Amino acid sequence: MSDQLTEAYADLIEGSYDCPDRIVLNAYYGMGHSPGGFRNWWRQLYGTDNNLDKTHLIRLAGRFSRRLKAYAGKHEIPVIYCKPGERKHLIAQKHLPKNADFCGLFLVLISRASGLIWDVSHTQDGRIRNLARNYRFINHYFFHIMDPVWGHVTIRMSGHPPFSANIMLNGHEYVSRLAASQGMKLPKDGNCFTAIMDPISVDQAAVTSCSQNTIGPTDSADGLPNLTQLAETLCSSDAVGQLRQVCDRWIYSACLHFALPETERLKSGFCYAYSIYQTEYSRNLLFHRGAQMEQVFDAIIDLTRSRLDIKRIKTIFGFKKRPSRKRNSTRRPREEVVVEQPSYDMTIFKIHLGPLTVKLYAKGERVLRCEVVVHNARALGGKRSLSAFPQLLQRLKDILERFLDQLHCLRQAFIADNTLDTLAQHGQVGKSRTTGIDLNKPRLRAVISAVIALAPAHQGFTVSQLAHEV
Repeated sequence: MSDQLTEAYADLIEGSYDCPDRIVLNAYYGMGHSPGGFRNWWRQLYGTDNNLDKTHLIRLAGRFSRRLKAYAGKHEIPVIYCKPGERKHLIAQKHLPKNADFCGLFLVLISRASGLIWDVSHTQDGRIRNLARNYRFINHYFFHIMDPVWGHVTIRMSGHPPFSANIMLNGHEYVSRLAASQGMKLPKDGNCFTAIMDPISVDQAAVTSCSQNTIGPTDSADGLPNLTQLAETLCSSDAVGQLRQVCDRWIYSACLHFALPETERLKSGFCYAYSIYQTEYSRNLLFHRGAQMEQVFDAIIDLTRSRLDIKRIKTIFGFKKRPSRKRNSTRRPREEVVVEQPSYDMTIFKIHLGPLTVKLYAKGERVLRCEVVVHNARALGGKRSLSAFPQLLQRLKDILERFLDQLHCLRQAFIADNTLDTLAQHGQVGKSRTTGIDLNKPRLRAVISAVIALAPAHQGFTVSQLAHEV
């Protein structure tokens, strides 16, 4: 790794890897977001726009709901209405399939949120006077799907045309399943890997299948890639094709067909395009000992958070100016350095600057995770299409490395080794075996007290003086 903080504590770190974590994509139909394009799509679907009115728009949304509930009832898929403020991912965890080979839709959650709808007004003779976009509280459907390549995939779709959607993926699940397909079994604690290399041996068939896969060079003795190389596949240009495939695989067959069957979709020319909405990119440092990881983390929080002023924060994020407030908005952009404790055993160090956040926190027993989050890719400027995903990850990686460099430059903490823990163990000097120093024995504690008392002497001290002091 190229950041200074990782290099400074390299002796304490077993290994590290970078991996995109949460990925949220926008799925949209471009023609459906302009009045002229929407009328043109409606004519292609029904042959005329004389029936383009509020009644038929509501019927289209109602057909979506009825078909979904009928399908879920036939295949015994739970459909749950969520209350405002409920954490939907916690509900989904309770309904995860117990069969590891399950593939397909296993849960549907319904929640009301603001969404796009079209309002149509007509003249007295029945012609369309105006077609305007409005945002109102409507039903959104969360399709929870188990994919063989990406694991748990969530698609949030509006029930009203043009059926805008968000597709939520997890990079760690993708890497975990990719490693399993290569014959590797990486230990995992929640959403985090706790080892860089595969600690178990694999059969020759897995090695052969891995050698035929062109995912990059290997550095292990058996020819298998390590975790770092597997995670890098998500940062390459090949990841764009993987993302597009998983989106096309489910959004048409598992979601949209409730509103538009395949024949109607092809007839009207309805086709989704994808853009980047939210992304998380993390660097995970695996320490040899969890106690040393805690010392590093506590020292970073105590010694650096008071020195991170707005100038340094802008340097970290690569901004020349502070985020500006939107017109006619009373909310100021978030600019702060905070330490949060969501639970008694977890502390998160965060820096917010508008729609961007960097955070540092302990993950598992001995993993220190540094993460940069873009809450809205529009804040970074530039392209947001799916083809620009590798370039966006590179920008997030630059932000993450500048953050770690700043933490190192402000002050480096002293980290104690395990000398005190190994004092009581036996040692070896040549062929002679030496005893350890057990601080629980009163005589040894007296010797240490005597050495401390005699140490300030200008001429030093002799063994006889030490014995007399003891």
